[in-house]
Amino acid sequence: MFRRKHAPDFNSNDAEQREAKITALKDALGPLSARGEKYCSEACLKRYLEARNWNVAKSRKMLEESLKWRAAYKPEDIRWPDVSAEGETGKMYRASFRDREGRTVVVMRPTKQNTSSHEGQIRFLVYTLENAIIHLPEAQEKMVWLIDFTGWTMAHASPIKTSRETANILQNHYPERLAIAFLLNAPKVFEAFFKVIKVFLDPKTIEKVNFVYQKDEESMKVMYKYIDPEVLPVEFGGKSNVSYNHEEYSELMMKDDIKTANFWADDAKNGHANPGVNEILVPDVTPQPSLLAAKAS
Repeated sequence: MFRRKHAPDFNSNDAEQREAKITALKDALGPLSARGEKYCSEACLKRYLEARNWNVAKSRKMLEESLKWRAAYKPEDIRWPDVSAEGETGKMYRASFRDREGRTVVVMRPTKQNTSSHEGQIRFLVYTLENAIIHLPEAQEKMVWLIDFTGWTMAHASPIKTSRETANILQNHYPERLAIAFLLNAPKVFEAFFKVIKVFLDPKTIEKVNFVYQKDEESMKVMYKYIDPEVLPVEFGGKSNVSYNHEEYSELMMKDDIKTANFWADDAKNGHANPGVNEILVPDVTPQPSLLAAKAS
């Protein structure tokens, strides 16, 4: 009997093989709307391929689901006034400092939860992610999360529905965006809760989670490898006196909203101000590539 010849294994370190996969995925998607084109930059295609181990068919399915989600949810159209009430306590924000590689740091403080609105909390999460991505420096695709659990109890635990949707959005619509996550001062009771929400998390994501404690110098050294203690706020174990100010942050977000609106305004000019699900595969004018396009994708 003849043995079936197998194609050589894919080598993710081979630039030519990677480019071939990226081209195959782009071709498989077919024509896209203007927003679809902006979202599906080469960097974006690469992230979806990495999330599905460079399987074009699986990556295409994942990306098409994200395009449908974005067309329906319109994350790029969320503005600060829509979510500012969720941010009043500083429970989640884009930090004024960056990590040692210049990456955006997103701070989350579960004990400062101030609403019970599932939809409001999800929209605030999506807004913060979109804002953090736009502020990633050139050549950086991933962000850092710093989640402060100081004072956390089970009373602060998010409903399973919210935790499940949060995990779904992060993993399926923002793949390969997390560089590393630091869970600061998580109490023992959180371990039981974490075991519950871990079932919604991808193994790759779990590997990026680091528990650190201010009273444990060795664990803090892990975080200091990524974030310079000189820029890290005192409340998180650093030396900086910077703290969240809602009025100042609101002013910053309002300015960022203008940048975001200007970027996506091309769609309005081309007659696609609010592309729906059925417009995902509609041909449109392909915008000129730009650094912002790569970041926004």
